[in-house]
Formats: sequence, structure tokens, C-alpha cells
Amino acid sequence: MKHYRNAALGLALALGAALAPVHAQSNAAMSQDQIDARYDAAKKQCDTMRGDPKDACMKQARADKDVAEAQAKAGKKKAEANHDAAKTRQDADYDVAKQKCAAMSGDAKDKCVAEAKTRYGK
Repeated sequence: MKHYRNAALGLALALGAALAPVHAQSNAAMSQDQIDARYDAAKKQCDTMRGDPKDACMKQARADKDVAEAQAKAGKKKAEANHDAAKTRQDADYDVAKQKCAAMSGDAKDKCVAEAKTRYGK
């Protein structure tokens, strides 16, 4: 029985080392289809095992899937936050430009306001 546990532990460690490159690649944002395909492939690898090593393999496959989904969600939120920040910056720059134009008068003011609207897409 002791030899079985040692063999199972060795197999689990070897599998973990074999899957490490796959896990490292998951840092890049993936689509849900890619995440599901990677999870299905990992499950198929686990199906060749039995007992505790199979349980550990399945647990690792699920954990990798959960991490990939969380990273994809975080990447999406980051992209949205970057977009919001850029829009806020553009609006703030436009407000500053309008304020600078307010100090002018006549044609210079009209030209300044028109240029600000063109520059900031208003």
C-alpha cells in the first residue's frame, strides 16, 4: 500500500510538472471557448488515471479553469476601466480647453471653441 501511495504521489507530481506550461500560458486572456477546450483536454488526461491521482488531476484541471475564467474577467474589467479613464481624461481636457477659450473674445474665441470641439470630438 505504501508503494502505491508513493507511486501515486510521484505520478501526481509528474503530472503537475507536465501541466505547468499549460497553466503558465493561461496568463493571457482567453475566450470562454478556449478555456473550455483546455479544461476538456485536461479532463481527458485525467481519465487515464485512477484513484487519488485522478482526483488530484481533476481538481487541478478545475482550478486551472477557474483561474483562467477569473483572469479573463479581470482582463475585461481592466479594458473597460482603461476606456473609462481615457474618456474621463478626454472630457477633462475638453473642459480645460473650453475654459481657456472663455478668456478670449470675438473671432478668436469662436475659433478656439471650434478647434476644441474638433480636437476632443464634441
